[in-house]
Amino acid sequence: MNAPVFSTLGCRLNAYETEAMKELAATAGLSNAVVVNTCAVTAEAVRKAKQEIRRLARENPGAPILVTGCAAQTEPETFAGMAEVTRVIGNHEKMQAETWQSLRAPDLIGVTEKVMVDDIMSVKETAGHLIDGFGRHRAYVQVQNGCDHRCTFCIIPFGRGNSRSVPAGVVIEQIKRLVGKGFNEVVLTGVDLTSWGADLPATPRLGDLVMRILKLVPDLPRLRISSIDSIEADENLMQAIATESRLMPHLHLSLQAGDDMILKRMKRRHLRDDAIRFCEDARKLRPDMVFGADIIAGFPTETEAMFENSLKLVDDCGLTFLHVFPFSPRKGTPAARMPQVKGPAIRDRAARLRAAGAVQVAAHLDAQQGQMHRILMEGPRLGRTEQFTEVDFATDQPEGQIVTACITGRSDQRLRA
Repeated sequence: MNAPVFSTLGCRLNAYETEAMKELAATAGLSNAVVVNTCAVTAEAVRKAKQEIRRLARENPGAPILVTGCAAQTEPETFAGMAEVTRVIGNHEKMQAETWQSLRAPDLIGVTEKVMVDDIMSVKETAGHLIDGFGRHRAYVQVQNGCDHRCTFCIIPFGRGNSRSVPAGVVIEQIKRLVGKGFNEVVLTGVDLTSWGADLPATPRLGDLVMRILKLVPDLPRLRISSIDSIEADENLMQAIATESRLMPHLHLSLQAGDDMILKRMKRRHLRDDAIRFCEDARKLRPDMVFGADIIAGFPTETEAMFENSLKLVDDCGLTFLHVFPFSPRKGTPAARMPQVKGPAIRDRAARLRAAGAVQVAAHLDAQQGQMHRILMEGPRLGRTEQFTEVDFATDQPEGQIVTACITGRSDQRLRA
C-alpha cells in the first residue's frame, strides 16, 4: 500500500493544515489516495485547483481523489461535478480524525454521497493542531482561524467561517514542545491574526499572546508573526516590537490599496494615512523593521489616479516585499458586481507595482552589504535573516541552526554570505 499523495494550493495556513492532515490520514491508515487542499482566494485559484485535480487523476489512475480546502468549502458542487473527484471534504471536516477514519473504507470508490461539507459558520472553536512543523528549521503554529470581516473582494470568510482563537495556554504548550524538538523559529499563523483573542474570556489581544510566549518560552530563539491587519495592532504588540529582540523585525501587512475611496469600497478598516502612520511608528520602535504587503491591482472602479495612490504607498510606507494580486472577480462577492477595470489596465498596473517592489527589494539587498546577520539555515546553503531575506552560502552550514555571517554580495532576490 502506498502513502496518500497530498497537493497544497494557496496560503501558508493551507500548508500547515496539510501537515496536520498527513498525520490524521496516517493514523487512520489511509493509503492509495490523492488529497488536494484547494484555495478560493481568486477565480484563478479555483481554475488551478481543477487543473491540479485532473493532472493528479491522470498520474494516479484508480486512486480516490479527495478534494478539500477553501474552494471545496465555498463551492462543493463545482468539485462534486468533476468525474475525477471521489469526495469533497469541508474545511472543518478535514481536521477531524473521524473523517479520515471514514475515508479508508475499501468501497470508497463506489460512494454515492460525494460531499462532506457542513455549515462552516456554525463552527465555534479551533483546535491547536499539534504538528512537528515544516522541515527541521521553522515551525508554524496556527493560533486563529476564520474571519469576522467582510471585505467586498474576499470569499475566504465563507470558506473559513467566523474568527476562532486557540487559547493561549494551548499555544504556549505547543511552542514549548516544538522548542524541545529543536526548532529555533516559530511562526504564528492564522486567517486574521490580529483578531486573535476576541472570542476568548477577557478578550486578550495578539500582543498579549506574543508577550506571554516570549516570557513563558525563554528558550525560543525567534518568534515571527505572519500577515497582520495593521489597524488592529494593539499596544502590547507595539511594545513587543520595541522591546523584544526575539520578535523578528519583519511584518507582512494586509494593506490591499493606497487610495481612500478604493479602501472604502473594499470595506477595509483603515485609510491610507493609517497605513503610513503604522509603518512610521513601527520603524521608530524597531529601526531594522522590514515590511511586506498585499496590494490588489485594478480593483473595480479604480482610476489611474487612484492606482497612483497605491503605487506611491510603496515608497510612503517603505514597503519591501510586495505580494501583488491582479484583481479577478470572485463570484458571490460584492466586488464582482461593481464596474470592472479592463484586463489590460489591470495587468499593466500589476506590472508597475511589481516593478516598484523590485526596486525596493534591490535597495534592501544593497543596504545589507557588509552587515552581520543572524541567519536561520533552511538548507545546507540557504537561510533567512531575521528580516526574512534569503541568503545563499558558498559552503555548507548546519541546517536548522542559526549562524552569524557577513553579507558579501547579492543576486536579484537573495543575499550572499
